[in-house]
Amino acid sequence: MLSTSVLPGNRHLRSSFLPAVFEFAASQNLRRAAGAWRVQKFAVTLTVSASGEKSKMTSRKGTGIAIVWFRNDLRISDNEALLKAWQSSQAVVPLYVVDPRLYGQTYHFGFPKTGELRAQFIMESVANLRDNLRQRGLDLIVRQGKPEDVVPSIAKSIGAHTVYAHKETCSEETTVETGVKRGLANLEGGPKMQIRLDFVWGGTLYHLDDLPFSPSELPDVYTQFRKGVEYNCKVRPALKMPTQMGPLPESLSEKIGELGDIPTMAELGLKYREQSPLGVMHFEGGETAALARLQDYFWNKDQLKIYKETRNGMLGANYSTKFSPWLAHGCLSPRTIHDEVKRYETERVANDSTYWVLFELIWRDYFRFVSIKYGNAIFHLGGPRKVVGKRWSQNRELFEAWREGRTGYPLIDANMKELAATGFMSNRGRQIVCSFLVRDLGLDWRMGGEWFETCLLDYDPCSNYGNWTYGAGVGNDPREDRYFSIPKQSATYDPEGEYVAHWLPSLKQSPPKQRNFPGDAYLRPIVPLKFGMGSGGKPNYSRAGYKGKNVGKVGKR
Repeated sequence: MLSTSVLPGNRHLRSSFLPAVFEFAASQNLRRAAGAWRVQKFAVTLTVSASGEKSKMTSRKGTGIAIVWFRNDLRISDNEALLKAWQSSQAVVPLYVVDPRLYGQTYHFGFPKTGELRAQFIMESVANLRDNLRQRGLDLIVRQGKPEDVVPSIAKSIGAHTVYAHKETCSEETTVETGVKRGLANLEGGPKMQIRLDFVWGGTLYHLDDLPFSPSELPDVYTQFRKGVEYNCKVRPALKMPTQMGPLPESLSEKIGELGDIPTMAELGLKYREQSPLGVMHFEGGETAALARLQDYFWNKDQLKIYKETRNGMLGANYSTKFSPWLAHGCLSPRTIHDEVKRYETERVANDSTYWVLFELIWRDYFRFVSIKYGNAIFHLGGPRKVVGKRWSQNRELFEAWREGRTGYPLIDANMKELAATGFMSNRGRQIVCSFLVRDLGLDWRMGGEWFETCLLDYDPCSNYGNWTYGAGVGNDPREDRYFSIPKQSATYDPEGEYVAHWLPSLKQSPPKQRNFPGDAYLRPIVPLKFGMGSGGKPNYSRAGYKGKNVGKVGKR
């Protein structure tokens, strides 16, 4: 097991940690005019800058050198940290730090914290960022080490006046922010060496500063949150970025040496691994690939108009947008998607499907803001609701069968094999395998959450653990007994068994209607289902234990 001292501000500790954003909001409880509450200071200084009409301003009046510390914002478009650095300086120095702690182990169960496929996706994204910066007259410094050490060192070497970055909300990330601030403050050189750390908010569809409630007053039910922001807020337009942002400072190489190579998998302690060709599509990291996917899905293939009807699919490239890996690493911003949806509605059609893409982005926002309100509780067994009294098993034999796709239920096994082979799983699949783990196997939901943390291309702590607490009945969900019946889900979403046969080739020989419950032609189930199975282990669709059509979420598209 990983020592609690290895990761900064470890989010699994049962301390009273609350992120810097919430600490300020809770202490000040600021409320202003309807539709806005203003952030003025944080434990880590956070400058929340307005965009709106100001997004059109691309004048440059600054002096000196500014650093952009890229984190989970690996893009140029709609990047306020980059824009502010350019506006406030004569020269911008982009920096990316590969933190080795992100390639260690998960806290409770010792899985790889970042699996091979996501690590490759991230490094592809960094390489693409460097290429795109070069097209705008800049370049990217790449260093391996702790940001708390690297960022102040680079800032001192080049004489920067400010470091700009996007704000994060979870404890490991905010503790790094505090460390960077402390490192900058402790630089030798007296008052003349004071270097500012300026954070901006840029990872959500709705801006933190525009919410109609403070994070401490965030509704505990998604629908209330959604209605609150939809009725009281406007989405700010994506920022317009200058076409040229160079040159780099003179004599940069003399001050810092080489710009630095992007690490190989071996240098990260991992092995290179291809995504399986059986996957729904090949995911390539980077802003260029993200914008190409947006163009292809919305405009070339014209899939946006039927998104709501197809979004619960499990097989194929275009049943859903597949934007989530790029959103998770900031290769694509939610506001860019929003602007394209609105353009599509103007130029082609506005319907339930165009709205539903935004509906899903609001879910993503919600979990980000939940992480501010509840801090480390989203990582704890009892979740934000501090549920006690539930008995959770950590039976490794059952868990390994789930993880490796050997449960004896083809729908579960096919989804788990897809996850391991590609780093992706459909939204529907995530809900089903989560329900099976916590309801049918009775396992500690954190085991599933940490395995998803390892595997998912689109992992981010807020969405992943927010969704797992939700699915386990310890999060922001008014229903604790949410259950996904495998017979019902199979009959509805894979009636001919095409999906399970795709990932479990031995089932191709079975009749389509029997592929999800092939009997002796497949593995013996490791446990009986709590609902939906009749005598003889055959599915009973009339008693499927299915509770309503709105069956919750354990993943984002």
